[in-house]
Amino acid sequence: MTERSTLDLSSRDPDWWRQAVVYQIYPRSFADADGDGLGDLRGITRRLTHLAALGVDALWLSPFYPSELADGGYDVADPRGVDPRLGTLDDFDALVAEAHRLGLKVIVDIVPNHSSHRHAWFQEALYAGPGSAARDRYVFRDGRGEHGELPPSDWQSVFGGSAWKRVPDGQWYLHLFAPEQPDLNWENQEVRADYRTTLRFWSDRGVDGFRIDVAHALVKDLSEPLRDLGRPELSREEALTALPPGTHPFYDRDDVHEIYRDWRKILDAYRPPRMAVAEAWVPGARRALYARPDELGQAFNFEYLQAGWDAGELRQVITDSLATARAAGASATWVLSNHDVVRHASRLTLPPGTDLNAWLLSGGHAPAVDEAAGLRRARAATLLMLALPGSAYVYQGEELGLPEVADLPTEVLQDPIWEQTGHVRKGRDGCRVPLPWTTSGPSYGFGPGGAWLPQPPGFAAYAVEAQDGVEGSTLELYRTALRLRRKLLDGEELTWAADTPDGVLRFDRCAGWRCVTNLSGAAVELPAGEVLLSSAPLEDGRIGPDTTVWLGR
Repeated sequence: MTERSTLDLSSRDPDWWRQAVVYQIYPRSFADADGDGLGDLRGITRRLTHLAALGVDALWLSPFYPSELADGGYDVADPRGVDPRLGTLDDFDALVAEAHRLGLKVIVDIVPNHSSHRHAWFQEALYAGPGSAARDRYVFRDGRGEHGELPPSDWQSVFGGSAWKRVPDGQWYLHLFAPEQPDLNWENQEVRADYRTTLRFWSDRGVDGFRIDVAHALVKDLSEPLRDLGRPELSREEALTALPPGTHPFYDRDDVHEIYRDWRKILDAYRPPRMAVAEAWVPGARRALYARPDELGQAFNFEYLQAGWDAGELRQVITDSLATARAAGASATWVLSNHDVVRHASRLTLPPGTDLNAWLLSGGHAPAVDEAAGLRRARAATLLMLALPGSAYVYQGEELGLPEVADLPTEVLQDPIWEQTGHVRKGRDGCRVPLPWTTSGPSYGFGPGGAWLPQPPGFAAYAVEAQDGVEGSTLELYRTALRLRRKLLDGEELTWAADTPDGVLRFDRCAGWRCVTNLSGAAVELPAGEVLLSSAPLEDGRIGPDTTVWLGR
């Protein structure tokens, strides 16, 4: 066991998460141990040494529960089980034990807004009929119109179309996402009790924290008649800002916080307390409510992910995000990529205002992306993110510099968005293509066979094997940055430098640690200090465009 592992295992710091680096694993795309083309828990366990060598503090497992994959695993048939294709509970226990041996914390996804339509509860509800106790666990309603042939309201699914689906007896059920994901009724006390059991189940198995999926949507205004929104074409972000805070019929309602205050009591009963982070697509001031100490404690900062590659915009987002976290008594969160968005090595180099869905539909050709330029910008963005106070969430493969696989043939797409929108939106498969570990083999080391999504030939150059120990590679940049970050980190303060050139971000952290990012189109002078790390080589002692430098005293 390494010195780092011993120190981490002996630590009982309840605030370990406040400035942690968390590595997100999408289990089906990380590593395949049994050769069926689908990533699994034993594959993850075998590759945990990669995360330990990388230098992250924790891993976050996206859903590994029984699922028909109608939404990539977020359609959960049993929240306290393991999908047989991915392993067993014994495999999960072995994964947690190995992670802890290596000094890594483990965070798992909880999906409380909805279940799979294959969940035993929903199957019971279908057979039990209208007015039954089984149906009350979900949101069933009679339809409108003379014969109930119209949906109960104009609410729209995030994936497109009506958020209501009719069952054979004539009633309709709510699904804010895919029809295979019926929404649970959080006014039902049995639902609330079951999720308390789920939190305890995984905490008792050694899990260190939870990522809460769609945390802002659990509570709905189900008073009759259901309230129409009137403008179903609005996106969820537009709909939230069109109404007074806390009054949307199914997003970010004030009553949702009662649930999380209840959960916090459970999480705090463990030693150390279990952490939690909310996926809440709400404006910053509202996001702070989910991150309060008596609720989940932390919330994802999507404003940062959505910000353009612009110094002024990024500075404002960083300043506002830190203020929001401070107001909640939480630490800020930073993320550049995840399983739902175009990878930032491609996204950040696209022209401002690019329609990402149109770009995906073009196969990544309109406009064309310069992969080298995109990688340079992604590396700079990474060092900027890792220098900020708070927690950084790293998506699997970004340490390799992986670009989006935008040219996946439509016949291989798995994301339900493609079918549910009538082939209008291509979906998220391009960021979920299985990882390359080696430069050769049927799936570049992902597993002994092929992969559930095709990997492009160019993945060989990005493989772990191709970058391991190679000076200047993106993998070694991440390793060095995380090693330095661990040594330099002290406190959660940031001080912006005065008189910074246009297009440059410069701030001081702790003990003389300074970060400078040049987002302009020309080289700029290097401030005084020892160069600790640079995302790209300096240009005659100057910081070139799309470059971040860390400086010490």
